[in-house]
Amino acid sequence: MFSKSRKWIGLAIALLFVAVLSLKSQNSANPSVPIKSSYQFSVAEEDFASLFRRTSAEKPEVRNLQMNVLSERYDLSDRSDPTAKMSRGKPLQTGVRVKLPAGVTWEQLAAMSPEEIRAKGLLPAGFLPLSHPKNAEGGMVFPQFEIEEIKAQTGRDLQRFDVDFDIPDHFLPEFPAAMYLTTRPDLGDVSQGKLVTTSNYYELFNGILNPKQLEGLRLLLTPFAQQQFNETADRRTEHPSTGVACLDCHQNGSTNGATHQAGDVRPQEVRHRIDTPALRGVNIQRLFGSQRALKTVEDFTEFEQRAAYFDGDPVIATKKGVNILERGSQIHDMAEFQEILDFPPAPKLNVFGKLDVRKATPEELHGQEVFFGKGQCGVCHQAPYYTDNLMHNLHVERFYNAQVINGLIAPSGGDGPIKTPVLRGLKDTPPYFHDERLMTLDDTVEFFNLILGTKLTAQEKRDLVAFMKTL
Repeated sequence: MFSKSRKWIGLAIALLFVAVLSLKSQNSANPSVPIKSSYQFSVAEEDFASLFRRTSAEKPEVRNLQMNVLSERYDLSDRSDPTAKMSRGKPLQTGVRVKLPAGVTWEQLAAMSPEEIRAKGLLPAGFLPLSHPKNAEGGMVFPQFEIEEIKAQTGRDLQRFDVDFDIPDHFLPEFPAAMYLTTRPDLGDVSQGKLVTTSNYYELFNGILNPKQLEGLRLLLTPFAQQQFNETADRRTEHPSTGVACLDCHQNGSTNGATHQAGDVRPQEVRHRIDTPALRGVNIQRLFGSQRALKTVEDFTEFEQRAAYFDGDPVIATKKGVNILERGSQIHDMAEFQEILDFPPAPKLNVFGKLDVRKATPEELHGQEVFFGKGQCGVCHQAPYYTDNLMHNLHVERFYNAQVINGLIAPSGGDGPIKTPVLRGLKDTPPYFHDERLMTLDDTVEFFNLILGTKLTAQEKRDLVAFMKTL
C-alpha cells in the first residue's frame, strides 16, 4: 500500500514538473502571458525569426492604440508661436493642447476640489500618466529624425521593428540642438549646427577640450549593448546592433524627446514612461534619476550603463553584453565632459537669474511676479537655475481613480516623489513633465494651476508662459 502511494505521489510530482515546464515554454514563446515577477524577460529567448515576424506584424496595431490615446487627449495640430523660438530657431508650439471633458471649462475645473473632480471623472485625460508607445515591453524608442541622421553618419540603425515613436516632431526639441560649454562661452554653439557623433566629434572639439574631456565625449558617443539594441537574438532591431550611445538620446548634450520606461519598479504594468532630460547644467544639479536620487553624475553614469539600459536586470545585462566602465578613468572622463555642458543664453536674465527690467516686457515682468508669488512655481524652482535639487510628490492621484491606460496601470498611489527639474532653457526641451504628458508650456501652466489650486486668471496664465519663455 505504501509503495503504491509512493508511486502515485511520484507520478503527481512528475506531472507537475511537466506542467511547469510547459507553462515556462508558453510564456517564453508568448510574452503576452502575464507573469508576476521582478524579472521582465526570461533568459531563454524566442527564435528570432519567429519574434521578428510576430512583432513586426503587430506593429501597426501597437501604433494605432497609442495614437488613439494621444488623439483622445490632445490637439496635435501644428500651431507654432510666431515669435517664440528655440535656441537655433525652431518655433515653439503654442496654446493649451490638452482636451477638456465635455461640458466643463478650465475655470469650472479650478473651482472644484480634487475629490469632486475624481468622483465625477473630470480630470482631463491629458493630465493622466502617459503610457509608453509599447507599454507591455518598453525600452528606448527614438524619433525618426534621430534614427535617420545617426544612420547617415555612422551606419548604425536605431529603428525598432516592433514600435515607432509616438509624439509628432513639431512638439519635440529642435534637431540638432545647440551645444554650449561653460569653459568656452565665447564660442557659442560649439556643435556648429551639426549632430555630434563618433564621425565628427574629433574635428569639432580637438583644440577646444582637454584630452580627458575629449575622451569623455568619445565614450558618451560610443554605442554599448542595451536591452533592445544588442547582438543577441533577443533584440528589437532587424540586424544585430552594436548598441546605443548616451548622446543618442541626449543629443548634443540636450534632448531629442526619446523615451524609455523607469527601471525602478515591477511589475511591468506600473513602470512609468520617462522623458530624456537635457544634460545642460549638470554641474549645478545634485540629484540624478527622476526617482532614484543618485547623488553624483558619476553614480548615474555608472548605474545607467550597468543596469538601467537593461531595465535594472543584471542577469539580462550579462546575457546581452553589458560593458562595465572603469570608474577611475572612463566614468570620470564622461562626467567631466557632462559637467561643462552649459545652458543656452538667456539675454533677458540678470546675474541672479531674474529678469532685467530694462530688457523685459510688462507681460514677462508680471509673469515673473506670478511665478514667484501666486503661482507658487518658485517654491520648488528657485532662481538662478530654477530648481531646488529636491524631490516632491504632487499627489496627482487625488484627482483620479486607479485605471489602466493602454497597458499602463495608473495606480491609486500615484507616481510618488519626483525630482525637481531645472527650468533654465525650458523652451528648448518640450514636451514637459517626467513622462512627456504635457505638450506645451500652456498645458504645463493649466496642469499646475489645477494640481496646486492656485486659481490663476487667464491673464496671469498668459504672462506666466511669457516669463518661462525667457528662461
